[in-house]
Amino acid sequence: MARVLVGISGGIAAYKACDLVRLFVKGGHEVVPLVTPAAERFVRAETFFALARRSPYDDLYVHLTRADLLVVAPLTANTLAKLAHGLADNLVTEAALAHRGPVLLAPAMNPRMWASPATQSNVEVLRARGALFVGPGEGETAEGEWGVGRLAEPEEIFRRSRELLGETDSLAGRRVLVSAGGTREPLDAVRFVGNRSSGRMGVALAEEARRRGAEVTLLAANLAVPPPRGVEVVETPTAAAMLDEALARRDSDVVVMAAAVADYRPAESAEGKRPKDDQPWQVTLEPTADVLRTLGEGRTNGQLLIGFAADRGDRGLARAREKLEQKRVDLMVYNDISRSDIGFDAGDNEVVLISAAGERRVAKAPKDEIAAAVVDAAEELLREQGR
Repeated sequence: MARVLVGISGGIAAYKACDLVRLFVKGGHEVVPLVTPAAERFVRAETFFALARRSPYDDLYVHLTRADLLVVAPLTANTLAKLAHGLADNLVTEAALAHRGPVLLAPAMNPRMWASPATQSNVEVLRARGALFVGPGEGETAEGEWGVGRLAEPEEIFRRSRELLGETDSLAGRRVLVSAGGTREPLDAVRFVGNRSSGRMGVALAEEARRRGAEVTLLAANLAVPPPRGVEVVETPTAAAMLDEALARRDSDVVVMAAAVADYRPAESAEGKRPKDDQPWQVTLEPTADVLRTLGEGRTNGQLLIGFAADRGDRGLARAREKLEQKRVDLMVYNDISRSDIGFDAGDNEVVLISAAGERRVAKAPKDEIAAAVVDAAEELLREQGR
């Protein structure tokens, strides 16, 4: 059992914190509610203490309570700014200064407030200090606007909390295959046709699946980052190698094809190095086999197949929607490579999760947080399909 500080700041989404407290208690945790005066405009502190099965008089110095985890949900723009600048004018901000351990923040605010440069600067300050974020999600807000700013669902916040507490075993007994990096198709013994994928996203996905108890195999295509510990690593430098190794493990329970597999390769490849001269070098490219489509066409019953689509803008998003059906996958993850601050060569990403049930945008965040959101979606699909 862990002791969890649950901070509730003043927003209409405060009512959802009631369900979050209930989930922690049901999970056997000791919950210490920290309710700001602004939050009490929406939900009385007594409600949270009743749900936590705790007296408000249990601890005279409640803001100094030692705990395994601090969760703030909802986190308003005002409280976010206070945390970023070290202010301490209520129980939540005081406890944040005294807390030594993981911090999980669940923002909820108007989409324009979330997109404000000031808010995003505060987010980056807190991330640099080690705080983790869950959400916000995209949807209609209380005032009727549509955009990114909705509080993550209590179940999602609870799942992320369990992970931080090292309790997750949701993928125990599952075999998960993940591809990462970018394939390189040789022109000669030295040169190649390739792409800028570092493999960070795929590595984060492999690590996330491993942390949830899965037996993970990583198909590594020229990674620029080290692979996670505790997973089987299989080198797949080319598209052909990737296809062969993926087919050899096609009976995995979950397959996540995050690698940037080359669409074309040189029709001919020199064994040695082609010497430089003054003449043009004309290269004929031929299409490679589509690894994701091949897996989709021949997958075994009950397998969950997830693909990634790196493209540009709204047209790229439309193509990603088409690929969901064309390649017979359960979930397509789209990221917009027209932006330099996400995707290739970046530590952050922002994706759209596309399934037959609909779409959900995951706001810009470090790739380990994006990986958690993708694996969350995969687990939800497994549950829905009874797998």
